[in-house]
Amino acid sequence: MTVLLGDKNRFAAEVGEWEHSLRRVDLWAAGQWLTCDDNMAFVGQFRSDVVDTVAWLRSGAGSALPFDGLSPEATHRRLTERAGAEDETEEEYRFRSQFRVLSWGPTTDNVSAHLFRDADRLVLTLQFPREEHLARHPEHAGKVFVTQVPTEEFVGILEDLAAVLDGSQDLGRP
Repeated sequence: MTVLLGDKNRFAAEVGEWEHSLRRVDLWAAGQWLTCDDNMAFVGQFRSDVVDTVAWLRSGAGSALPFDGLSPEATHRRLTERAGAEDETEEEYRFRSQFRVLSWGPTTDNVSAHLFRDADRLVLTLQFPREEHLARHPEHAGKVFVTQVPTEEFVGILEDLAAVLDGSQDLGRP
């Protein structure tokens, strides 16, 4: 049995079967399947990361687009252009990190994602940077996907996801 939370064209999580301490979790945003490289989540850590994101958003954290005049796509590219560079400074890393989202372990580490607040909405930007992924999906090369989600909708999806993962909304754990 599976459950779909949200709208795949904005943001959604689909939770499926258990396999030992792992559970299938498929994430979608902007119509893209984000967990296409690894959709088996270690439930304890994944749930903890989701709950931390909810707390972060509920605290009011998150900032507007940081660069005047740049689109969300251009902002994403600017934030990622020096990511992981040998000479990236601690200041650059900290600045970029304040916008990072969906950093939920191996299940999501194939996606570079940023979140920006825009009044009562969130703007998510996403990109698939791995060469292995781009070899399988050449149409994703250089593409930044963008979606907007009402903040309360996004937080609600994450809260429901955490509830499903901890068994508060049972889907038939073995």
